[in-house]
Amino acid sequence: MSNPNIASRFDEIYDSTNKYVLAYITAKCRSTADIGDVFQDAYLELYQVLCKRGADYITNEKAFVLKIAKRKLARYYSLLERLKIFVFMNAVNGDGETADLTEFEADSFLTEEFVVNKDLVEKAKQLINAKSEDIQKVFYLFYDVDLTIPEISKAMSISEQNVKNKLYRTLKELREILK
Repeated sequence: MSNPNIASRFDEIYDSTNKYVLAYITAKCRSTADIGDVFQDAYLELYQVLCKRGADYITNEKAFVLKIAKRKLARYYSLLERLKIFVFMNAVNGDGETADLTEFEADSFLTEEFVVNKDLVEKAKQLINAKSEDIQKVFYLFYDVDLTIPEISKAMSISEQNVKNKLYRTLKELREILK
């Protein structure tokens, strides 16, 4: 970061928008494994815009970064679909079967404080990864992004009760299985 004004403006925008944008991207991503890529791309573009246009170019930070995130999501999934088609048509493994890019492993959602034992952590990850994308997103937003239940509800456009059900039922199931 060569220009200190650009760097400090970027930090200021990032600090004021990152939780909101991450929650939006999480709610809109088809797979939790894609969240980090889209999030990083959005803020990289923000930095590039600041370098090109100057530190004072952006007036409404939240709207500007959200617009970038929306474009990144659209481009990401458009490119992903094209890559799937390309690989499906051109890639063949040793058994003569086409490669399958439809299965993406979700990121880890649990913090180290939640489970100390490494085997339990691995079991918990497997159980969470086996759940629906909505449940994975709720866990990600709650444990990794530290959003509250009302914030998750707003970000995912579902009721608070629905968020609580997904979170608490899955936690109860994890406790029973991992005892």
